[in-house]
Amino acid sequence: MPELQPCTCLTDHISQSPASSASALWRTFAAGELKVGNMGEKGNVQKGVTKQANPGKATILALGKAFPHQLVMQEYLVDGYFRDTNCDNPELKQKLTRLCKTTTVKTRYVVMCEEILKKFPELAVEGLPTVKQRLEICNEAVTQMAIEASQVCVRNWGRPLSDITHLVYVSSSEARLPGGDLYLATGLGLHPQTQRTMLYFMGCSGGVSGLRVAKDIAENNPGSRVLLATSETTIIGFKPPSADRPYDLVGVALFGDGAGAMIIGSDPIVGSERPLFELHTAAQKFLPHTHKIIDGRLTEEGISFKLARELPQIIEDNIEGFCDMLMADVLGFNEDKDYNKLFWAVHPGGPAILNRIEKRLDLMPEKLNASRRALMDYGNASSNTIVYVLEYMMEEGLKIERDGRDAAEWGLILAFGPGITFEGILARNLSA
Repeated sequence: MPELQPCTCLTDHISQSPASSASALWRTFAAGELKVGNMGEKGNVQKGVTKQANPGKATILALGKAFPHQLVMQEYLVDGYFRDTNCDNPELKQKLTRLCKTTTVKTRYVVMCEEILKKFPELAVEGLPTVKQRLEICNEAVTQMAIEASQVCVRNWGRPLSDITHLVYVSSSEARLPGGDLYLATGLGLHPQTQRTMLYFMGCSGGVSGLRVAKDIAENNPGSRVLLATSETTIIGFKPPSADRPYDLVGVALFGDGAGAMIIGSDPIVGSERPLFELHTAAQKFLPHTHKIIDGRLTEEGISFKLARELPQIIEDNIEGFCDMLMADVLGFNEDKDYNKLFWAVHPGGPAILNRIEKRLDLMPEKLNASRRALMDYGNASSNTIVYVLEYMMEEGLKIERDGRDAAEWGLILAFGPGITFEGILARNLSA
């Protein structure tokens, strides 16, 4: 991968580093500046009233994220990738150049670096059995990133680590026994009686899948506080370019590494916890006979992925019915069915998917701002990305509030993964 460019290059794409931007957002939220009000009977915001979570409903109480140190600027990726893999195929290089422009990604963080390729040069060689080496790198990297994201999340939460009762861990980037949940719990210093749940190989829908599981745990265990952690790296699927696998270049141009974390619990403690989003209704649905559309296989060379061209169209064809099912409980929604009254926290699988959703639901462009910003700044980071989207959504809500406009209270948290599986949660934004 290309070496880090001087920090001044970042100013073209990111106004603040992820850490400083998030810290500023959380300081503002902790100070109580993000207030709008409760919904009236007809969906109008009542000004000056702080939103309250409904008793017994799970809420997101804090967010956190972490990244590896290697930052890749999209404009330098092509030359660096072909240099590091000793490939001089001009047609593949031209194809990757086009893909890098169409993904809308500007920056990404990756574990892969010059030191790793020096230690494991076989990773850049076609056809060698390298799954052992890949897992050695991935297992350590995803644990470290998950620990760091969780530590940030706990600091933002403001309560002691010992108050965490459950752990849900999500990753499609490792394989071992015991699993990453145990290594994360140990690395964080969680109590040995912390109840752990692990979700492996859920792909891009894993973050919302984990949130659904955490919601169920929180609502069925009064007083519990659930740490949800996701962590991913693309090293498990890193390969040299090949004319036999042109679809690999999509992943090279699109995917990034990192980790995310959330604290979920019901009945927030007044004075010490500030709920961000209330999780009202969750649903999962798979589309029969679409299991080969997103196809991943763990082989001796790592994970090989195939993404069929039909994926954006299939999501477009099924998104409206899935959203309507989730929105059935919202008062008056089915009467006018105006999707622009909602907020949209959508996993940005790629620009084509976002464009198709925007078109099918007739959304105003700003409705997917948080998703597009997350894609631009971090790429598609698989299960982690929904954390970055939610954080940007809080930031967008703050801007709307400062402009004197009304922010949407109800909305959907959505992701799509192998299956094809739709994951969705009907949520209330309590932070704006």
